[in-house]
Amino acid sequence: MGRHVSKKPKMTKTCAHCGLPFEWRKKWAKVWDEVKYCSERCRRAR
Repeated sequence: MGRHVSKKPKMTKTCAHCGLPFEWRKKWAKVWDEVKYCSERCRRAR
């Protein structure tokens, strides 16, 4: 049998630098309210 894949919609935000939407990641679980940028590159280029 195959793995069960969750079909729950993930939370999304818009990057403050590039304006593109990005999805929630497990590593951001505790700080999701503070996340503003989609990547380290955008965070550095702010």
